[in-house]
Amino acid sequence: MAGGTIPHFQNDAGHPAIAIGVKEFMCVGANPPFDHPHVFLDMGSGDEKICSYCSTLYKYDPALKATETLPPGALFQSPHAA
Repeated sequence: MAGGTIPHFQNDAGHPAIAIGVKEFMCVGANPPFDHPHVFLDMGSGDEKICSYCSTLYKYDPALKATETLPPGALFQSPHAA
């Protein structure tokens, strides 16, 4: 995602899988203070990636925007972002 910010996703609800509209992203686990180290994940030529910290399965869905997820609500919004 050159030229933009890398979206961050969280899984507070414990969904077994989350569909996202990007292949390069960060996983934070859950919202602070229950987050894990924020890790960069890249699906490469595949359409799925499992976070090695929290085991969330992320699935690429080209119909989604970079800020959209299915189920909804998994985009991480930092409380410190301006």
